[in-house]
Amino acid sequence: MTSSFDRVRVLWPDHLGLARGKYVPASLADRGTHHCTGTWALGYDRVMTPETTGSHWSEGLPDFDAVYDMSDLRPGWEANTRVVVARLEHHGDSLSVSPRAALERAVADWRALGYEPFVGIELEAYVFVPDGDGWKPMETPGAFVYGTGSAVDPHGLIDAIWLACVEAEIPLESVNSEYDTPQFEFTLRYSDALRAADDAFLFKVLAREVAQRLGLMLTFMGKPLSDRGGSGLHVNFSFCSPDGENVINDEKAKDGLSALAKHSIGGLLEHHRALAGICAPTVNAYKRLRPASLSGYWANWGYDHRGATIRVPGERGAPARLEHRLSDGGAVVHSAVAAVLQAARLGLASEVDPGKPEGGNGFDTIDATVGVPATLAEALDVLESDRELVEALGADLVAQHLAVKRAEWERFSAATTDWELREYLPFL
Repeated sequence: MTSSFDRVRVLWPDHLGLARGKYVPASLADRGTHHCTGTWALGYDRVMTPETTGSHWSEGLPDFDAVYDMSDLRPGWEANTRVVVARLEHHGDSLSVSPRAALERAVADWRALGYEPFVGIELEAYVFVPDGDGWKPMETPGAFVYGTGSAVDPHGLIDAIWLACVEAEIPLESVNSEYDTPQFEFTLRYSDALRAADDAFLFKVLAREVAQRLGLMLTFMGKPLSDRGGSGLHVNFSFCSPDGENVINDEKAKDGLSALAKHSIGGLLEHHRALAGICAPTVNAYKRLRPASLSGYWANWGYDHRGATIRVPGERGAPARLEHRLSDGGAVVHSAVAAVLQAARLGLASEVDPGKPEGGNGFDTIDATVGVPATLAEALDVLESDRELVEALGADLVAQHLAVKRAEWERFSAATTDWELREYLPFL
């Protein structure tokens, strides 16, 4: 990495998880950047949903500001370019629909209780190669789960991503091929919650751009292939006391878990169905979330149990943590982490009892009886009705999310799909 740079890439996460921003010359970088509030009304189709909260629709779509300290600049993965994840403001106040601001509030709420949240994120992704006018899954006939090297990565994509992460100082902890091909898991090192979400946000941009340079497409979509497993975004988290102790751990407890950990699990279970509206925010997400899919479908928890949405890994002491497995790569990282932390905090505040751990195997036997909503539309309704979680996340952020995502559902509902044409066209 060189110390000199010519430009700054100012980025910030929007409501779709897209990395929006601008390039600015280094000489002008200290001014920040300005962006149109109409951005918050946009769907993936680039059409604005009228009157969306945060868009200032009736005010002529004015600007908001992306601000940062020059000390926040960090190495990038492009030549002579630094990167920064900006804070968003409007008239000097934090932008109420900003996912990053929602996470900052969640961190502040835990700090008010005397605890510092720490987070580690795992992401899964599939690799596609060009196929005429479209894309097809990369063929890796020698691949297997926990594979490394050219048998699972014939194009050298993982090596290229690894080197770019070193250049950008994004802390990859491990990479391996997954059960299905051509799928990979990327684990990022634990950090304070905001830094961890920023790292994951930037990693998704970096990984996709490195793949594009190699003529490949890397997708974090939850269920891109109907005949293979889905891709998750797992949020591992713990809390530290002012003296640096991990308060998930309690060495005096029979299972090594503190009352704080148990109540946090209880909160996540109590708000499980509403959390889907944030953590699984696409139509496609509900094709991943199915029983017996190890995906976070059920409102359950378990000791080192991958059939449970809240898995308690076996480590105790300093490495003790809880793993929330509901989200997929379509989630806005900052919003998903904020939602998980807030649901856990609500469970602590109400001292929610999580009940017994999952006793079934997660496939053909299961104790859990409550699953996620069946569709995005239903999940949005459940989210809206969970006033406690809405207030904790931020009413404006949720209102904006509901408006854009309901418009997305309406577009899906009105669309004729390839499946319908294959199923019905020859006969009807």
